[in-house]
Amino acid sequence: MEIIYQSHIDREIESLIERIHPPRVCIDNDSSRDCTVVKIDSANRHGILLEMVQVLTDLDLVISKSYISSDGGWLMDVFHVTDHDGNKLTDRGLVHYIQQTLCEARSNSKEISSDIELTSCNEPPRLVNLAIELTTANQHGLFSEMSAVLLGLGFNVTSATAWTHNDRVACIIHLEDAKKLGPINAERLAQVQPELRNVVKARDRNGEEERVRLRLRSFGAGRNHTERRLHQMMYADGDYERCRACHVGDRNGEKKKGCEETQVTVGRYEEKGYWVVNVRSRDRPKLLFDTVCVLTDMQYEVFHAAVSSNGSMADQEYFVRPKGSSNLDNESEKQKLSLCLIAAIERRVSHGLKVDIRAENTTGLLSKVTRVIRENGLSITKVQIGVESDEMAVGSFCVANSSGQEVNPNIAELVRRETGGSVVANYNSPYRVPKSLSSSKTMHETKSSTEVGQRFSIGSMLWSQLECLSNNFRPIRSHKL
Repeated sequence: MEIIYQSHIDREIESLIERIHPPRVCIDNDSSRDCTVVKIDSANRHGILLEMVQVLTDLDLVISKSYISSDGGWLMDVFHVTDHDGNKLTDRGLVHYIQQTLCEARSNSKEISSDIELTSCNEPPRLVNLAIELTTANQHGLFSEMSAVLLGLGFNVTSATAWTHNDRVACIIHLEDAKKLGPINAERLAQVQPELRNVVKARDRNGEEERVRLRLRSFGAGRNHTERRLHQMMYADGDYERCRACHVGDRNGEKKKGCEETQVTVGRYEEKGYWVVNVRSRDRPKLLFDTVCVLTDMQYEVFHAAVSSNGSMADQEYFVRPKGSSNLDNESEKQKLSLCLIAAIERRVSHGLKVDIRAENTTGLLSKVTRVIRENGLSITKVQIGVESDEMAVGSFCVANSSGQEVNPNIAELVRRETGGSVVANYNSPYRVPKSLSSSKTMHETKSSTEVGQRFSIGSMLWSQLECLSNNFRPIRSHKL
């Protein structure tokens, strides 16, 4: 009989350990010629790695390389970062902000507040900040009809974010009272859900009403991270079930030569009791965040990891265990993990023509933009729009043609006529291409790095760094510039 002991640490004791031993952060501009090295030494707990990565990605920093190692209750991270233009971080104010935010990340345990039960709202009217969350089938004109209904009900959209993947859509829309320009009285909230549900239900032609998830959330009490929440929503919706990758169906699990699609393999490291997860994909911003996000939400503990980018491709290797389990033989769970990682990497990628907009923040702006897009026979594949300084609406819409043909950039001019302001359309790639490479050189080096990557496990690079990590963290006291 096998007896497994699993320790349990009370959250209050865990919090005490974090207060006694707060994170130590070193920001070093001397060790590397090309990038700033961020070193973090912290008490370990589930989710802390994601919070560290989230801090860096929210600042629009590029993580080109990372080493992660945890031993029991301690976590050591090293991130090689640059700004969006590929430069080191030399601004003292930014350096101080990163140090302060990384140290404070451990205390941000509340992320999403509880749902509002609208159908049995017996409490006195109150003011709340409201967000609509919706996952459903992605259909032409859906955003246009939803925004028109919200405008008709007297609500103003302050921000909207939406991703589409595998014919599904997840969106989060923040609202305010259009008349009072502020939080919404609870009595008015009951009008929103049934009206929006009727819009979605009327468009349901495939009998998938049971897969529609529509809810209202109050976000006044906790810290919300929209992109992580979108990952959680699409994971709960099962968008990963239709994912495929190069290695699927390959009996030997070998990666196909020259393939730039996302490739994931999950193996076993018997000696240490780990699953070894290898991910190879095209490099792009926030790639590490998306990967760590799904590992965290699927309750996997990351013990060691190494991440690096090679030309236009990125390699990630993780040594993980399912939280609370030591079973390494669950093939269905390994397959699910592979598909979920592929989905997490793919769902952020935008397709089609990107329309950037900067216009005066007027009531009904989202309704106007989405109506123009719908009337020109286009579908929205991604949305990111918000309010800047309470005066300007700034964001982007990715639009595609159902026929698969390129979208006419003149759509930008049509949107500008309707909204005013500045509107620009372009077909910029969502992936990261090194600035120093020409297009022809990029193709050559990408092919070369792909072939080399098939013979190279970055695990060897990880283990060679662990001893250095242990030695380097002990003297961390301050940052260097």
